[in-house]
Amino acid sequence: MKTILPGQTIGIIGGGQLGRMMGVAAKEAGFRIAVLDPTTDSPCGQIADIEIVAPYNDEHALEELSKVSDVITFEFENIDYEGLKRLTEKAYVPQGAELVRITQNRINEKAEIQKSGAPVAPYIAADTFDELVQKIDQIGFPCIVKTAFGGYDGKGQVKLDSKEQLEEASGLFTHSSCIAEAFVPFEKEISVIIQRNLAGESYCLPIAENIHKHHILHESIVPARVDSNVLQQAEKAAEKIASHLELVGTLAVEMFVLTDGKIVINELAPRPHNSGHYSIEACNISQFHQHIRAVCGWPLRKPKLWAPSIMVNVLGEHVEPLTERIANYPDWSIHLYGKAEAKEKRKMGHVTIMTESLEDTLQEIEQSDIWKD
Repeated sequence: MKTILPGQTIGIIGGGQLGRMMGVAAKEAGFRIAVLDPTTDSPCGQIADIEIVAPYNDEHALEELSKVSDVITFEFENIDYEGLKRLTEKAYVPQGAELVRITQNRINEKAEIQKSGAPVAPYIAADTFDELVQKIDQIGFPCIVKTAFGGYDGKGQVKLDSKEQLEEASGLFTHSSCIAEAFVPFEKEISVIIQRNLAGESYCLPIAENIHKHHILHESIVPARVDSNVLQQAEKAAEKIASHLELVGTLAVEMFVLTDGKIVINELAPRPHNSGHYSIEACNISQFHQHIRAVCGWPLRKPKLWAPSIMVNVLGEHVEPLTERIANYPDWSIHLYGKAEAKEKRKMGHVTIMTESLEDTLQEIEQSDIWKD
């Protein structure tokens, strides 16, 4: 196992907010940062020592990143797999490229989750709309049809309640093959962030309960308000998946808690995750510091939660009311990501609130006019 030491350079593919927070954690430990992103002055580029502005599949840019970096990681999965695979042949990329190939494609992802022994909802895969029509009776209705490639925050999917609605899914096949999942009635969504180094040492962060608005994560509540047996099932499933995938770095495992107390895995993200941002203030090790430890070959730290906490996303429409009211909330930890333009529904930052009473703080957030629709 190779150990990367302070003073050496960590290359990050992707210059968004996850790369920025990764980079800040790395710089605190004395590392230098190089970032590859198509946009100049990206959130990560603003704090990097070396900024390479080019598309993710630019061979010359990847070559340059490999030359200036002692280790390379990535901040999101929708990067060029073939380019990343070639990069692993000439640079040190401890996470490899296979995890990206698997999680870029929902069909591959579901298959690997099943192979790990973790539970998923019944599903079918279809290359064409005609194939979907032929197979749909295998899972029935209601169901959710999702594109195999791309799609996030509710995009690239449609819920079908009957055969009469099938035509609504036909347009999804213009982009890629699709999967159709049986709709499972669930009570809550939770996420487990598991982190693992090359030695096979792994830890899960305290499990978050996630609340969405308009298909975008609104709040993460920690600890999740579920029974202890649900937490045990969730950690066990995440450990199975991480071990099966031979994870190095970070994997976010999103899952549904069903009415009978069982869980099913929804999807994976092979990088730090929005629902783990609370850990910056609320834990003895943040997801970003732990990720840097994992890819640099350092021993991991067992996470501890200092206090119950709530993370709230700050979207474009929230920035102005939040900044106008900062003085009213001295106990809120405010993170803004340095994005140039505050567009509606665009993630611009987050707030973390450590609290003695989750319910009281949730009510305070609800009553605030910052997050009014």
